[in-house]
Amino acid sequence: MDFVSWGRSPWGDNVLIRISWDLFWAALVGGVLFLLAHGGYMLFSPHRKRPANEVDRLEAERRGLPDQIARHSFVARVFHWVMAAAMLVLVFTSFLPVIGIKFAWVYWHWVAGVLLTASIMFHIVHATVFLDFWSIWVGPKDIPEMKSEIMRELGREDIPGPRPGKYPLGNRLYHLVVMVAGLAVIATGLLMMYRVRTPLLERNPYVMSDPAWGFTYVLHGVAGVGFVGLIIAHIYFALRPEKLWITKAMVFGTITRRQYLEYHDPDRWRAEPSGTTQPTGPHAA
Repeated sequence: MDFVSWGRSPWGDNVLIRISWDLFWAALVGGVLFLLAHGGYMLFSPHRKRPANEVDRLEAERRGLPDQIARHSFVARVFHWVMAAAMLVLVFTSFLPVIGIKFAWVYWHWVAGVLLTASIMFHIVHATVFLDFWSIWVGPKDIPEMKSEIMRELGREDIPGPRPGKYPLGNRLYHLVVMVAGLAVIATGLLMMYRVRTPLLERNPYVMSDPAWGFTYVLHGVAGVGFVGLIIAHIYFALRPEKLWITKAMVFGTITRRQYLEYHDPDRWRAEPSGTTQPTGPHAA
């Protein structure tokens, strides 16, 4: 399998052109295989959450909790769905021509890229100013939570350990990967706008050398292929029965008191009696 495609510059030099489309098919097949493997594993997984008797005890201890607990603000939900729409348009306009579906994809691709860039810039400001910026990040402090999650998955409920705050460890790791791929695709995509005619930038394909353009196209393609697998995984987990409560929260903004106590540590993500959430500690949001 080839990983990159090469061509010749006007001066006869070998230069990178783009990634090989074999990588797209590899990402697609890999995503499908992951779905099958994880789906088979989940047939035997205990889907770990707090036992019912422990949740009953917590409910009795925390009678001030509202029936519905805010998880995502309206602004955060709008950002999520705008970003999701932009991502899907970018992926489809990139790879539909690869499988033989021809249309004027360049216009829709760069427009979606600008929308994605604007939404990400807004999100950085919103998360920094209005949310707990560090609640989504992963670091050495999360090692105890990782160990406890592994032990619970192995059926060792007898071994004490922290439960997630607002964002489970898997969500935070996914966010980290998406951030790296997203910044790569945005940075290279903005440079590539010099190669097409848009009202935003004057076309100038000579702002970089041919080798630099080749590297830019390859990096953009690698990040784009990465998003094929990331989007497949994201949609898969969003539609899994045991995860639908999280997906509904991204639509309606709230979760039930029972779900809050089943899956989260109330001391790491505190819900106020009013139904609003206040950031507390490094894992709050």
